[in-house]
Amino acid sequence: MNWEADARLLDSFRMTLSKEPERASIVQGLNDSALLGLYRGLLRFRLHDIALKRWVKRGVISKAWLGTGEEAVTVGVVHALRRRPGGDIVAPMIRNAGACCEMGMPMAALLRSYLGTADAPTRGRDLHLGDFSRGVVAPISMVGSVSTVVNGYALAFTRRSEDRVAVTWIGDGSTKSGEVHEAFNFAAVQRLPVVFVIQNNQVALGTRLRQHHRAEDFQGWGAAYGMAAHTVDGNNVLDVHAAAVGAVEACREGRGPAMILAETFRMGGHATHDEREAREMMSPEMFREWGRRDPVGMYEEYIVGLGRPLVMEGDHPANPAADPGEWNRSLMRTIEEETLQEVDTAEQEALRSRDRSVPQAGPYEDLECYG
Repeated sequence: MNWEADARLLDSFRMTLSKEPERASIVQGLNDSALLGLYRGLLRFRLHDIALKRWVKRGVISKAWLGTGEEAVTVGVVHALRRRPGGDIVAPMIRNAGACCEMGMPMAALLRSYLGTADAPTRGRDLHLGDFSRGVVAPISMVGSVSTVVNGYALAFTRRSEDRVAVTWIGDGSTKSGEVHEAFNFAAVQRLPVVFVIQNNQVALGTRLRQHHRAEDFQGWGAAYGMAAHTVDGNNVLDVHAAAVGAVEACREGRGPAMILAETFRMGGHATHDEREAREMMSPEMFREWGRRDPVGMYEEYIVGLGRPLVMEGDHPANPAADPGEWNRSLMRTIEEETLQEVDTAEQEALRSRDRSVPQAGPYEDLECYG
């Protein structure tokens, strides 16, 4: 709430977008609808987390797993996909909840899953939600294991000659799972249309990156498995998006799998119950520095500084006499109000379900998340 733009970091944000000509071209080619869609996605994800944290403080739920500070790694990638029935698929981790919304799942469905109601996607049986009709594969508690699952989908796409791509996110801690490395090798050898996003948020549960990872970063992993790898600023949604567009396009062209290596930071604990421990584990300066690079705030300031007024799809043309920066700031306030209303409505719907939609014991049948 008290975030302020840092001119030095804003310059770095903009310079990142000009480092690679291919990505720069993709960013320059984004229309107003795409630019504002990314903003709405970031905001929706952040407000989802705020709603859950408010529930924890009110005692509605005991804890929540949040993606605060990491929104760009999710939203930037998903917006590079074909988000329609029969299109691409995603297999998010629980910290990539924003992927569910951006693939078309209603916000109320995500919130109902935390409440365990019968009208939640999993009928109240599990918090690991998905909706196969919208291309969202439910996550697995053994986080790295889902990498082998998306290989199965990608292999099916190849066998059926379907122009579809599979995507999953893998945390820095989950890269230590043997299944992940098997999945990388299998995907590379079979040239599968799959994108693996290594989401390095600097900590695995309560173990800092330097305690479980000897190398400085994940550079070289792509070459080790024979696949393309794209290093991105995980707090810069445009950098993530442009790299994802290139990776997905390569998959569609039959050039095999790709990695996206995203550096970001978990602005909290493993879940809401251990935020104090997280603050003690990481230095205050580390939280301050990553907080200055907040992906929502940085993108807002980028939009304000574009130098041209944006227009929402279907809206009236921009006033040519208006200051572009103020016009865009006003436009984002409108989007914020709309998204706040969307999340508030979803929250009220979910809370009503808690009282009227109690799950009953029974077999796992016809669950959207499992197809």
